[in-house]
Amino acid sequence: MTQGRPGGAAWAPLWEREDELAAATRAVEELCADVTTAGGLLTFSGEAGIGKTALLAEVRRIAEARRATVWSVRGGEAVTSVPFNVVRQLLQPALVSFSPEEAREYLGDWYEIAGPALGIAEPGGRQADPQAVCDGLVEVVSRLAQLKWPLVLLIDDAHWADQETLHWLATFAQRLDELPVLVVVARRPGEAIGESARHLATVTDRARSFATLQALTPAAAAGLTRATLGEHADAPFCREVWAVTGGNPYESVELLAKVQDSELEPVEGSADELRALNRTARGRGLVDRLKGLGTDATRFAWAAAILGSGISLELAASLAVMDIDHAKRCAERLCTARILVRGDEGLEFVHPLIATTVYRSIPGATRTAMHGVAAAVVARDGQGAAAASRHLLEVHPDDDPELVEQLRQAASEHLAVGAPDAARRCLERALREPPLPEIHARVLYELGCATLLTSPATTISHLREALSMRGLDQELRVDAVCRLSQALVHNDQLEKGLRAIDEESARLDAGPARLRLQAVRYMWEGIHAGEEDSPGRSRRLASLAGPLSGRDNAERALLILRAFDAMTRGENAELVVELCDRALVNGRLAPGLGWTDTEWSFELRLMLGGSYAFSDRLDRAESLFTEAVRAYETAGWSGGHLALSHAFLGYVYRRRGRLHEAERSLRESLRLADRVGQGLPMHWEAASMLIDTLLARGRVDEAGAVADRYGFAPPSASTIYVPDAPSVRGRLLLALGRTEEGLNELEATAKALTARGQYNTVLAPWAYDLARALAHEDPKRAGHLVADARMQAERFGTDTAIGEALRCAASLETGARSVALYRQAATYLEASPCAYEHAVARVEYGIAADSAVELERGLTLARTCGADGLADRALDHLGLVRR
Repeated sequence: MTQGRPGGAAWAPLWEREDELAAATRAVEELCADVTTAGGLLTFSGEAGIGKTALLAEVRRIAEARRATVWSVRGGEAVTSVPFNVVRQLLQPALVSFSPEEAREYLGDWYEIAGPALGIAEPGGRQADPQAVCDGLVEVVSRLAQLKWPLVLLIDDAHWADQETLHWLATFAQRLDELPVLVVVARRPGEAIGESARHLATVTDRARSFATLQALTPAAAAGLTRATLGEHADAPFCREVWAVTGGNPYESVELLAKVQDSELEPVEGSADELRALNRTARGRGLVDRLKGLGTDATRFAWAAAILGSGISLELAASLAVMDIDHAKRCAERLCTARILVRGDEGLEFVHPLIATTVYRSIPGATRTAMHGVAAAVVARDGQGAAAASRHLLEVHPDDDPELVEQLRQAASEHLAVGAPDAARRCLERALREPPLPEIHARVLYELGCATLLTSPATTISHLREALSMRGLDQELRVDAVCRLSQALVHNDQLEKGLRAIDEESARLDAGPARLRLQAVRYMWEGIHAGEEDSPGRSRRLASLAGPLSGRDNAERALLILRAFDAMTRGENAELVVELCDRALVNGRLAPGLGWTDTEWSFELRLMLGGSYAFSDRLDRAESLFTEAVRAYETAGWSGGHLALSHAFLGYVYRRRGRLHEAERSLRESLRLADRVGQGLPMHWEAASMLIDTLLARGRVDEAGAVADRYGFAPPSASTIYVPDAPSVRGRLLLALGRTEEGLNELEATAKALTARGQYNTVLAPWAYDLARALAHEDPKRAGHLVADARMQAERFGTDTAIGEALRCAASLETGARSVALYRQAATYLEASPCAYEHAVARVEYGIAADSAVELERGLTLARTCGADGLADRALDHLGLVRR
């Protein structure tokens, strides 16, 4: 049994906590032993008053005795709506020690991303990516852990931490196996809900030790009683202490303190008075005790409860409407009564149970009014609209235009630091005020924009309502329709998205606004694989884009869409490149069409890069996608945009024959995509590219494993993939020896792509794989397939397309005819930028011609590309040729 210390009550809650303290001591000692030792995560769970806070205090004492750096923080019921509040308070000791210049230097690129959330940098002008901000906070704490080793972080009442902090904590927990930092978390079970509960569950799952604290046994309660009151406390009295408090350590300590104050004798005859004393520690009894301290002290306690944690004496005085000297006297009275206590960051309630009781004791109308005053007090203190918003959320609606504007400003500030859920709460509250008729639609529009990345269904509802009202000028209406269509498409409602565009287009005269809507419509159709009139759409797009010069972004967007459509259809590659070039300004993306610009959907830039990539302009495609990765990393966007940028850059490496780099980039893409969600179209996109790369490297089993992990099997989402995913899947099945399945997949692909008029044989090389698979079973059909593919390749006109067609044709021939075709294929592919395809052609030419020289050339190329399977094949045949 953990013994009490002199003074007893302060250490009393640690009775019967031997196992928990042993685990904590072990973790601290391991952390302090070696900077290379990972600290890990300990979590403690238990009901209110069970002793979690006292346990963390003892962990602090243990860590400080071993000269560890200890930072601690406690969540607060009143401040759960304040984003990043807990993590900001946790890191405050480090943050205040840095000058702005030191912080910028130390945090590097993460300063602009995580700095605003921590309050050490001004937010940028655009909405911050929440995942990027979370990643930035993880990196900040990781660097601090190296700087401040050994570092122990204590987080109490984590169930009341803000959602953004819990997102950081759940992500940071996954890094603890490699960092010299110990995190100890205490929480109540069942208090958190929604995303907060999910994040806490992740934290618990990652813990090296998890313990649920239990109430004291009668024996421990007796030991605690005698340690506090003296050994003369008799057994019936001690037993009644346990019965009255249920063994709750906090209630036991408070009850025994009151026994001491009342000078009650700890004997059986006094036991009946314990229940009356215990009632003054909580609930109605605590409220009555507070009233007994006087009206002013009560008003000051109410002000403290409204403000929450880290209570400033000055702000509480302003809110309680009293001068500072009077406030100090009230605070002293409340501290003496063990209701408040002085902490490092200001006044705090002795226990969260007291804070909750005091807050709920404030009459409803008074509480609401005090929140309104608190918002003004916080604003006057210079803390900004975001800090004041948690109070504004509690004010009753009252047709107050100024409050609506404050909430809109707060929402803007929340979005700028990466807290869209906090922004959503502010805008939803603004709608209940309600806004003036002339700005009601704008608030709905802002709310729709705030929820676009997190809840497409919610965005759809708000934007539709905004568009049904007056108040949006033409530019905002068009933008709202574009965002609405995006949300509908992402919510698998393509037809409704197109209908929304058509309805708005019909309202507009010819001009840039209508052209933008037309471009967005063609874009959604262009990436959707299920449209019924693909050839007709292509004709209409060609007619619309043909005369455009690219004078504004709407025209540039249409030129990109026309280029992508022409590329997928296999029209002349020179036309495709010319259209792409016209969409650029001096060879670069135009202002407003940059990677982080939000007016135009991200997919448009992917189409531009993809059109270059499959038209043998891999240099321009690589430049675009390298710029994309850099732009998103610099801006801190670490979600789907960065994932797909890595994927497309990786696939450009694959086309260039840089297979090692391709695999690295594509695996990074999938890692990022996994963090966004599961089963998304981007998973298929990146998985398809990685499988294609692994097949090129000769690692068939690994390619199969990737397919299994990401469900790379029919049915796929109705999206056009680059490269064509069903073609890749057909090739994979053939490589795995699942011939019948592979043939069926390729036959279905042929039917679907032919119906859509998409004949690019580099983007979708199904004909070559199908022809090779049918060569022995049905050589006549195989020949027809290759002949048609050669015709399409020559129509497209790139060296890669023609070379690949010749290589497949050569594989169906024998003797001198085969050798001649392989020679031609190798010549074309040598001129193309696709080094791997050139390597394959050289090896196959060498095999057909029994040429050691060609095989050695092919072997060198294969090794340079990282095509291990092809290199082994070349070596095997080289040995045969040299015998």
